[in-house]
Amino acid sequence: MNKLLGLFAFAIFCAFLGILLWKVPRLDLLAVVGITVALAGWDMLQTMRQNRR
Repeated sequence: MNKLLGLFAFAIFCAFLGILLWKVPRLDLLAVVGITVALAGWDMLQTMRQNRR
């Protein structure tokens, strides 16, 4: 259940940032959002792997 909620929260986070990019189409903002999503995704994957033990 926690994994499902985590994936849902990550999807909502990505949707929010997608709307932000849609309304403010700037290349530098795209880079910051890309790095942010990558780091948040990596953290989520590491957390999910850690909980398996």
